Amino acid sequence: MDLKLEHKTAFISGSTSGIGFATAKSLLKERANVIINGRTQKGVDVAMEKLKSDFPNATILGLPADFGNPKDVQSLLKQLPKVDILINNVGIYKSESFFETSDKDWYNQFEINVMSGVRLSKHCLPKMLDAKWGRILFISSECATLVPADMISYSMTKAAMLSISRGLAQLTKGTNVTVNTILPGSTLSEGAEQFLEEVAVNEDKTKKEVEKDFFTNVRTSSLIQRFAEVEEVANTITYLASPLSSATNGATIKVDGGSTGGIL
Repeated sequence: MDLKLEHKTAFISGSTSGIGFATAKSLLKERANVIINGRTQKGVDVAMEKLKSDFPNATILGLPADFGNPKDVQSLLKQLPKVDILINNVGIYKSESFFETSDKDWYNQFEINVMSGVRLSKHCLPKMLDAKWGRILFISSECATLVPADMISYSMTKAAMLSISRGLAQLTKGTNVTVNTILPGSTLSEGAEQFLEEVAVNEDKTKKEVEKDFFTNVRTSSLIQRFAEVEEVANTITYLASPLSSATNGATIKVDGGSTGGIL
């Protein structure tokens, strides 16, 4: 299927690995121009090299910025060209007791996970409205509604995205600009791979056994009973970023394997 993304330019925050990197590849397959982002120049360079190897004729740019550093963010916004598609993907998390989570940890996760999308959207949305076309996507998480006891601060940030996304969508009424949220479930990113490997070593099990235990004992609400591949999430993001998704606005689209339940 042709998603009609040729010549569209997308910026993806936090895209040197995981879902963000998989989304960059998916968009490039659809002949979009892609701007990736990572915290360091080295990380951006490594990711750029991989992408250019796979897509030698594509237009690919890289802009490093640490979204926990306001000066970095201001520098990024000055360098960022006009984009048709903004994917607010960057995020950090901490797994620890609510009683041990410091104020600094709360603020840091809010700064990076939430304010990155606020600042980027404030910069990009007016230009999209002027151009009469655009896509903004927030990448949230199943944790926005499941709220694990050891990730309350992270879950708060992912829930905040839902409100911001819906609010921004209200500003696009009657235009060809849309704002939506993607809600992935447990996904086999590099972090998840590392988690499986560490537990496998510590408990003398295979990674498959650890994965099975996780869905049997922890993420019991999952219907697919496995980690989603990053490409599976990226496929949905790419469709929602395309002109073909024009009737979807102000929505939360689940790619959670059924873990969050409900009929809506």
